[in-house]
Amino acid sequence: MHTDAAAIGTNAGNFDWNEVRFVLAIAHNGTLAAASAELGVDQTTVSRRLKGLDARLGTRLFERRQGQLLPTGAGERVLEHGRRIEREVAALAHVASDSDARVRGITRITSVDSLIANYLAGLIPDARSRFPSLVLELVAGNRNLDLSRREADIAIRLARPTRGDLVIRRLGTIAFGVYAARGQAERGMDAASDWLAYDREMMDLPEMRWLQAHVEPAHFAFRSNSVDALARAAESGVGHAVLPVVIAARHDGLVRLPATLPVREIWLATPRELRDVARVRVVADWLVACFARDAARFDGAEGGAVED
Repeated sequence: MHTDAAAIGTNAGNFDWNEVRFVLAIAHNGTLAAASAELGVDQTTVSRRLKGLDARLGTRLFERRQGQLLPTGAGERVLEHGRRIEREVAALAHVASDSDARVRGITRITSVDSLIANYLAGLIPDARSRFPSLVLELVAGNRNLDLSRREADIAIRLARPTRGDLVIRRLGTIAFGVYAARGQAERGMDAASDWLAYDREMMDLPEMRWLQAHVEPAHFAFRSNSVDALARAAESGVGHAVLPVVIAARHDGLVRLPATLPVREIWLATPRELRDVARVRVVADWLVACFARDAARFDGAEGGAVED
């Protein structure tokens, strides 16, 4: 199946740019089922739209490899243009709020669920007092939302972002420790102890790599993608857990055991195009100040934010 560029250009006036959403969703998710869930349509609709677009363009945009739909060379070129269109449409949808010099409207902040539940949510009363005309939305999840797609205005991440045109500010560090229930603490780092861990998809994180280096897989008694679930299970005596100190401190039934674990950095990122938007700028500055004020809760973070 092949159509030359001249033929495609001739039909450009009949091209339905709304179908770009389907291509982007497939590329973003890797399967028709996941793309249909993101778009809120059934899988048959996604498949039909993709086949129709392939036919009109005269080439396949995706090929299947090991159960995943990956873009072909032509697909990559369509995605390059599609992502540009998506950014422009997202910017157009926000043009009024982005040009408003007043601190009002909605600012979306995304981070891992444990940080939102155990720290950021507690800052909301202060935010309401400081910015009464502003609504903060906290979006929790272990998947990094795409700032370029305007899925969020501000992201707080535990690894320095490396992709996208972002303004990045270092908020500090977050330390980890080994914790056990008070009744089990006297056993210390007993090799026979049961241990708790993240689920297998998260085992490449620095704290989990440390755990794998020190504990035999046979001793993992419980796994979860929720840090709060691990903390509660450890507190109830299920086993030892590696936890962020800021979260473990909220559980009186946990005792920290002597161990030296990796320290991770905390970063704040915003799309560069939003750096001077009032509702984003003031919240970002406020968050920097909050993390600096509460540095000891994250285990002695020092210094101020560094802006790239």
